[in-house]
Amino acid sequence: MPNQVIVVMKTYLRRRAVALLAALGLLAATSLPAAEGISNLRFSQRAGTNLVDIRYDLSTTATNPLLVAVTVSTNGGNSYDLPATHFTGDVGYGVTAGTNKWIVWEALRDWPDRFSTNVFLHLTVFDGPPGMALIPAGPFVMGDTFGDSYSGTELPLHTNQISAFCMDKWEITKALWDSVYTWAITNGYSFEYGAQGKAANHPAYSMTWYDAVKWCNARSEQQGRTPAYYTSAAQTTVYRTGQVAVQNDWVKWSSGYRLPTEAEWEKAARGGASGQRFPWSGTNNITHSMANYYSSSSYAYDTSPTRGFHPTFATGSYPYTSPVGYFAANGYGLYDMAGNVWEWCWDWYGSYSSGSQTDPRGPASGSDRVFRGGGWYPDAIGCRAADRYDYGGDPTYWYYYWGFRSVLPPGQ
Repeated sequence: MPNQVIVVMKTYLRRRAVALLAALGLLAATSLPAAEGISNLRFSQRAGTNLVDIRYDLSTTATNPLLVAVTVSTNGGNSYDLPATHFTGDVGYGVTAGTNKWIVWEALRDWPDRFSTNVFLHLTVFDGPPGMALIPAGPFVMGDTFGDSYSGTELPLHTNQISAFCMDKWEITKALWDSVYTWAITNGYSFEYGAQGKAANHPAYSMTWYDAVKWCNARSEQQGRTPAYYTSAAQTTVYRTGQVAVQNDWVKWSSGYRLPTEAEWEKAARGGASGQRFPWSGTNNITHSMANYYSSSSYAYDTSPTRGFHPTFATGSYPYTSPVGYFAANGYGLYDMAGNVWEWCWDWYGSYSSGSQTDPRGPASGSDRVFRGGGWYPDAIGCRAADRYDYGGDPTYWYYYWGFRSVLPPGQ
């Protein structure tokens, strides 16, 4: 079988990406030009096998680990929809810069008994937009593994498979809220209450769920992105005004900033660890050195030597918020996933499913929306990664301990 011409196509998934055309036959080792931090890219099929070796060098100024992904087209690049998952080596989350990175694709396991000279492999290296952390795809066990919940609303335990997404490292600050809000109100948006904030670098608070959703759309449009939320299933009219009970099928899930689903939020909060009570590893206890919350002796896992409101931030009048990023980040580089302010999520509040799900988006309807993460006012039980309060929050209400952060699909 003759070797195929190698084609390099650059598609910019925020940082760097390169696609390459490979013939899955008796393929000689081949080198490709450098592209956006990727250099010395070469691949070959091992003689007499269906194994494809992909090697590359990666240079980057990013300090966090990167996500490397491979997608496969079997129709000359018209679509990359082969469900290929059998890649090993320097692929997935956690890849760092270096030379002679190596990925092995077991092609036969993903495409059994097939043979083609028209296969594309698309190699993507991605570290997320500035100020956001990349949350890798994968399964996690959702719910309370310690029996801490009073009401049992965090059960049954169930496994969710979550696609990759990017999340704001910090809760939306008052400075960022104001920047987007100022643009929005001169570009067709209206808000019921807006938001408050103790300082520019503290989290914005006291926005309704509706205002948080509209703000996400405004942030998207301000940056030239396609918004996520619309006023009907037709997805033609962008949600900019009023209180619209946006439904699951009114959302362009692969576009724009949006609130995290409850499952996305909990996966992100756990930071890649499993079976932990809080968003950090190494201990299942909490103290004021870890989060801004109300400490109490009511919970054995609250071992803070100081009690009550956080002594550093309990000054002046309510709220006792803290600057974002004051405490250590979790395993995914996210700050304040426990404490500071509760965070609005997308879902209507409802009971958990007992079965495994892929990218669940919650009930189709309800009366209250989920909020997560605890805050400066609640005590330690609300700061647990599994905690989901007992009934959620009325989306028309606002309080001085409610805020949010947004997520963005990878590749934007």
